[in-house]
Amino acid sequence: MTQAIAPRAAATTTGGVAFRVRALLLLLLAAIGAVLACAAPASAHAALTGSDPQQGAVVGRAPTQVSLTFSEKVAMSDGSVRVLDPKGKRVDTGKATDLGGTTYGVKLHSGLPDGTFTVTYQVVSADSHPVSGAFTFSIGAPSQTSVALSDPAVGGGVVGALYGVGRYVSYAGFILLVGGAAFVLACWQRGAGVRPVQRLVVSGWLALTGATLALLLLRGSYVGSGKVGDIFDLTLLGQVLQTKAGAALVSRLLLLAAGALFIAVLFGAYARRDEGDASGRSDASDNGDGSDKGGADVDAEKRDLTFGLAIGGAVVAAGLAASWAMAEHASTGIQAGLAMPVDVLHLLAVAVWLGGLSALLVALFRAPAETQIDAVAVRRFSRLAFGSVTVLAATGIYQSWRQVGSWSALTGTWYGQLLLIKIGLVAVLVGIAWISRRWTAQLSEAPQAKAMATAGATVGTTAGATALAELRTKRPTKVPANSGDSSSGGSDARNADSRDSNSRDSDSGDSRRAAQLARQQAAVATTRQKRLRDADPARAGLRRSVLAEAGVAVVLLAVTTMLTSTEPGRTEEAAQQASSSSQRSGPLSLKLPFDTGGQDGKGTAEVTLDPARVGGDEMHVFVERPNGKAFDVPEVKVAFTLEAKKIGPLPVTPDRIATGHWSAIGVQIPMAGDWEIAVTVRTSDIDQTTVTKNAKIG
Repeated sequence: MTQAIAPRAAATTTGGVAFRVRALLLLLLAAIGAVLACAAPASAHAALTGSDPQQGAVVGRAPTQVSLTFSEKVAMSDGSVRVLDPKGKRVDTGKATDLGGTTYGVKLHSGLPDGTFTVTYQVVSADSHPVSGAFTFSIGAPSQTSVALSDPAVGGGVVGALYGVGRYVSYAGFILLVGGAAFVLACWQRGAGVRPVQRLVVSGWLALTGATLALLLLRGSYVGSGKVGDIFDLTLLGQVLQTKAGAALVSRLLLLAAGALFIAVLFGAYARRDEGDASGRSDASDNGDGSDKGGADVDAEKRDLTFGLAIGGAVVAAGLAASWAMAEHASTGIQAGLAMPVDVLHLLAVAVWLGGLSALLVALFRAPAETQIDAVAVRRFSRLAFGSVTVLAATGIYQSWRQVGSWSALTGTWYGQLLLIKIGLVAVLVGIAWISRRWTAQLSEAPQAKAMATAGATVGTTAGATALAELRTKRPTKVPANSGDSSSGGSDARNADSRDSNSRDSDSGDSRRAAQLARQQAAVATTRQKRLRDADPARAGLRRSVLAEAGVAVVLLAVTTMLTSTEPGRTEEAAQQASSSSQRSGPLSLKLPFDTGGQDGKGTAEVTLDPARVGGDEMHVFVERPNGKAFDVPEVKVAFTLEAKKIGPLPVTPDRIATGHWSAIGVQIPMAGDWEIAVTVRTSDIDQTTVTKNAKIG
């Protein structure tokens, strides 16, 4: 009866664990799918904020160069900026130059014809992400062009998807490596000898190393052509090694070599030292004088080794985190000198919290019963996780302010919306962690010890009885020799062959029974492990809450990866403002009805501003009667006011050109924004009125 139940219970236990693991894997795949589905073809972190000539501008003379201004420093190479004439032929010299600040230019050939020209650019932003785009301007007058402006492939396609997966895997590997090792050293030193925990940390190292090598190979094609065939181009690889991103990836590989040595010591000498502590103390207690000098020496040696591993591991972990900080968001923008160390602290806090959570999950579900994690270790991790969350919150608030900058960017940009999702996920994680702390407070060793004794006795008795019954009922029967038989020699030979055959059959049966017995004992052992793990209800509740935390953490990691490859809200807002000001085509035209109140005092004033951009503009005012005929009024005045910047009113007195037509050349608009245009119309010596209307200029 026991033999029939045990395998079924073992299968239930194994199936439950396998179901949870499959659920986490499905969640992981869903998170990676979300990363790939939401990834833009080109993750532009440097925005084009201006150009000369401006987008859509019509210039009277051919310029000698084209300049582009970005929101941050970018890396350029020959051919990064191309200028094409209406027929698609290049008219630039090919060599881009740094004009100072964040402005870059390329010289143009002389003698350019009239028509519409196309400017394309493909550069790498200071935070290592590719940026591309295009715009047009015209010389003399707009014309048709044979250049097709298609969506750039930079940062997208198959190579972009592979690069995104590589980034996700590298973050996951970093978290498992750093967090798992920190959990062992700071919370559960006995875990250094537990195989599932060892596999977790080593898997983190392998994932981070493999992903870093893949990113190094993909980098050249990712920021360049986007072709799969260019992944193994050694020329591109050589160019990548000379960039900031390439140097960061190589530094990460060197630090991972040091990390391999750290893992070897942690799971080698350190684990053996921990296993030898008990025997060392036992030998020391046998001294004739009753002293415990040997045990004290063992403890001192272990403390020294722990301290050395902690210092070495902290240096390697900080270096790995810095390999991201030195090449991504933190390395550019405002307060970069402060942002990089803050980013390192942020990454370390995430790794200690989520990586330690993964190690705790493995310890609760996969650790053998004899090395089951105790309540003291769980409480230590609870305190460590609380400190990590505190650091995470402080550094996250600073990073959010630095990358977003305004409430409108927080709610109106994709980066801000992702940040709100991340904040919500962190809040959910903290809530589940609070539930875990309640289970931790109830965690007790007494019920488990009692269940261990009961389960051990029951399982031992059952296994012994089963084995004894197996041997008694299926023991092979020996065939006695027939000494009194007077048969011939041929009969004796046949009897000998029969005995040999029976012996072989008996040996074969013993092997099958031994294999069957081994399977039964393994099933019984699995049942025993299940009983020991479920002995304390608090421990079972803790496993469920930690599993829920790990599931939310997988999604949180996916959102964080998307954030690192999304244009920050501050620069996205700047790009939107620059785009809205540069996309205006044709002059600005406003119609303002007026009524001075006197006889024949009604009409309409139409104001046109060309090209309606910052700098000198040409203004015309047309005054008409209600029937559409020109209205000959004595005086017209115009004023411009920018309330947001406390500029104005800036008065403009146009000249009378003809009946109902007034004009002013060189009207200076000092700044882009939402300007209030006030038109004062006087229809007689005493009758006049002022009408206003707002319009975006610049």
